[in-house]
Amino acid sequence: MARVLVPLPDHDFDVTEVAVPWKLLREAGHEVVFATEKAGTVPACDPLLLTGVIFGQLGAAPEPQAFYREMLEDPAFSRTVAWRDLDVASFDSMVLPGGHAPGMRQYLGSEVLQAKVKAFADSGKPWAAICHGVLVAARAGALGGRRTTCLPKYMERSAYFLTFWKLGRYYRTYPAYVEDEVRGALADRSQFVRGPRTLVRR
Repeated sequence: MARVLVPLPDHDFDVTEVAVPWKLLREAGHEVVFATEKAGTVPACDPLLLTGVIFGQLGAAPEPQAFYREMLEDPAFSRTVAWRDLDVASFDSMVLPGGHAPGMRQYLGSEVLQAKVKAFADSGKPWAAICHGVLVAARAGALGGRRTTCLPKYMERSAYFLTFWKLGRYYRTYPAYVEDEVRGALADRSQFVRGPRTLVRR
């Protein structure tokens, strides 16, 4: 059994990007440890992803929502560890989820968390980052010579243009696009891989 670290903001993380990894890791028999800025904080997802971002659309699919409800019942979800107190050597792996709503800035911009992420990345153990979560690794200087992907610019831009009239900058977490910042953090821009435009369901 592996011990897997999943850092989170207090609120606004992406339902799918947290609940699906949690579900699959737990099904595989691994322990998932959640961490927030302060110990004992019970984090909450972006509520619009449960109700639908606009006209009931663009939210999380039913299965990830079901996983999220199940995750809320996991005692580990309410026993969060403080970022500052993390002993990264005690973990076997790490997952950095994403999300785009304003509350994500707490997590994406934390220098304390970035230092922990860099220390873990330097350990050589396996880790993953999803969507906006790659920003944490990029800002931590943890990408090194690794090939990486992230939220593609075309997706971030399209979501913003479709919804800005109703939600303002909801889909623009920062003025810079995620892909632009991640590419700028790489030693060689050929390390960036956009990936195929496919959807795979298990």
